Amino acid sequence: MANGRRSRQNFGLDMVTARNVTKKFGNITALGDVSFSVDAGEFVFLTGASGSGKTTIFRLILRDLKPNSGELVVDGHHLSRLSTRDLPHYRRHLGPIFQDFKLLPDRSVWENVSLPLEVRFAKPGDVFAAVKIALQMVGLSDRSSLFPSQLSGGELQRVAIARAIVGKPKLLLADEPTGNLDPKTARSIVSLLKDIHSELKTTVIMATHNADIVNRYGLRVITLENGKLTKDTPKGKYE
Repeated sequence: MANGRRSRQNFGLDMVTARNVTKKFGNITALGDVSFSVDAGEFVFLTGASGSGKTTIFRLILRDLKPNSGELVVDGHHLSRLSTRDLPHYRRHLGPIFQDFKLLPDRSVWENVSLPLEVRFAKPGDVFAAVKIALQMVGLSDRSSLFPSQLSGGELQRVAIARAIVGKPKLLLADEPTGNLDPKTARSIVSLLKDIHSELKTTVIMATHNADIVNRYGLRVITLENGKLTKDTPKGKYE
């Protein structure tokens, strides 16, 4: 089995460290003995066919799931030891981005983006300033009063990105964010993620099937196959 590109004995030096992580659903092994680490500030592509384990990794990082065995540490948090009480605070530092956007249809763009801060009971003035900046970063300042049904697919994904970054997370988890978009729009979304990565110094892990995008950027590529990590290449290509 291919291991992560470096082996470290001490957790806490990386944004994400997975050591021998296994996750099963009944008799199905979604991840088997997977090890890798991601530095703070990295941009990493996570590739592999449907069912290879990409989304399972994201769900484990979000602590929607727990591994059957192995250790997963994110930003110094040992997730197997994380209490339910501490989950909300932990998740404040994560910015999930989904292929199907997961926007609330009865709320405006502004209201969707502000939601992560409102559930934290942030001060109204802080919410206003943060949402304004997030919408400027994704180029949707003039769309703030519209509702999801009034937006294109690319605009919907930009709203989802704005919602993910409004709280200035340390880690963005982009799960097939271009999967429902045409090639030109897909490229613009990844370009936006790259700009955000550069400006905010946020760690980004992007799961994707898009070979054109992976090959265009020449960034680190972690490849999964049937729940196994098969390749981890610093400047990889889609295979």
